[in-house]
Amino acid sequence: MGLLKTAAKVAVASSVHGRVQRRQQNRWAEQDLQTARQVPSPAPTVPASAAPDVAQELALVAQLNELRQAGALTDSEFEAKKAQILGL
Repeated sequence: MGLLKTAAKVAVASSVHGRVQRRQQNRWAEQDLQTARQVPSPAPTVPASAAPDVAQELALVAQLNELRQAGALTDSEFEAKKAQILGL
């Protein structure tokens, strides 16, 4: 009888475990749906510190111009890099 009793306990425990697991999965699925249904927040704004610094851009262009005048850069290289820095 001891073996049958143990088998019955295991069957009950397994059944209870399965029901608890399904209930938890359903609860988590509902939470995921509620999260997905929430209105998305507006796009984050760019902080002022992340905006390009105009003075820094102008300093870089000035350095490029010096390199061009020294002969280290061609006119086309200078124009391409200047457009890249200024976002043109």
